[in-house]
Amino acid sequence: MCERSWDNKTIGQCLSDRFSGEWGGEPCPGNSRVLRATDIDDDGHIVGSGVLRRLPIGKLTLKCLLNGDILLEGSGGGPDKPVGRVAFFDALQHPEVAVCSNFFKTLRPNLIFVEPRFLLHKLSWFYRQPILLTFQQQTTGIINLKFEEYLEAFIDLPCDLKEQRGIALVLDTLDTAIHETESIIAKLKAIKQGLLHDLLTRGINANGELRPPQSEAPHLYKESPLGWIPKGWDVAPTTTRCTLITKGATPSTHKMWQGSEGIRFLRVDNLSFDGRFDLNASTFRVSAATHNGFLARSKCQPGDVLTNIVGPPLGKLGLVTEESGEININQAVALFRPTEKLLSRFFLIWLSSEISQAWLKKRAKQTSGQVNLTLALCQELPLLCMATVEQQAIVDMVHTAQMRINFEEDQLGKLHFEKSGLMDDLLTGRVRVTPLLTDALS
Repeated sequence: MCERSWDNKTIGQCLSDRFSGEWGGEPCPGNSRVLRATDIDDDGHIVGSGVLRRLPIGKLTLKCLLNGDILLEGSGGGPDKPVGRVAFFDALQHPEVAVCSNFFKTLRPNLIFVEPRFLLHKLSWFYRQPILLTFQQQTTGIINLKFEEYLEAFIDLPCDLKEQRGIALVLDTLDTAIHETESIIAKLKAIKQGLLHDLLTRGINANGELRPPQSEAPHLYKESPLGWIPKGWDVAPTTTRCTLITKGATPSTHKMWQGSEGIRFLRVDNLSFDGRFDLNASTFRVSAATHNGFLARSKCQPGDVLTNIVGPPLGKLGLVTEESGEININQAVALFRPTEKLLSRFFLIWLSSEISQAWLKKRAKQTSGQVNLTLALCQELPLLCMATVEQQAIVDMVHTAQMRINFEEDQLGKLHFEKSGLMDDLLTGRVRVTPLLTDALS
């Protein structure tokens, strides 16, 4: 009987068994699913179904995964991702016979001391602690986990299995909310993608509604280089609707620096796929003299639209606004300055569309794994030309769809932040689970 409410045990003491995985042979036929690194995520879930393989019956009997087993990544990892991720095996979600691959270890919790879901969360928390880096060993390009040393590492856990289950329940409840929110975001993004296609092929009529498709109302459409488009629309090179299409340059190294003083000098890393600047990425600065001299051609103005012309990937964007302040760009970024006949936000939507991206990627130059667009291609890019009133209607509809996505993404960020905080509190005993359990069950 434990005299304290929490105990200190090694990871190995929390297990009734542990063993290496198997890769097996060619499926002729297969008799098991082998789960690999690509079949788990970073949050303890099995997200793939593995690959069908064949194992000798003896090994399969010894190493078949049971409900509640924990998969431990023993080899793999990467420069920014230590080896040692864990995932929980739920037999109800994975009814087929399964084993983990030879790059994994199977950890079987000792039910006398530990609740399996609690141990999963504890090891997932442990994976994010600095001490895990001491268990990394690099050999022949692969990172291996020092498994025996890992098993000897100490972790704190409640003596009472009910408290362990309570902690696991709170964290599982948050996990469910995170998963559901991620599913909502994925559906909203798919809906938005379909909406974009409809808006850029059918447009919006005077009543503020999508026109019927060409197959239902052929009299409303005409042929164009981009396929069927509504009558009243035209297709023209982008250069006919821009006063300037140019690219930046890169000054000598001693004329750039990182910090908060000077003119922002943006690179591809500072662009994003939704047009918002990513200023959390490394941002360089240049002097006003460089901005107004060597880089005068690429001084950005409110309304300018930016995109990367060096990839992969292509299609990263940025919209300059009054709030952006003074900005300049390097040679991997192109600048478009629309005329009054082309709304900047509509052009941003057009640049991000599958239609324009497919056109550009088909013509891009590829050398040594790099993709490059020329300014000539940027100027020749076909552009849908329509009244600014309809452009604005399309912008408004896309904005509404994006706002729904942004709201759910904000909620997802809050849930992740809450889970991270609760893991630190609950899994270390700083906060006891009893008052939180009531909230989780309500």
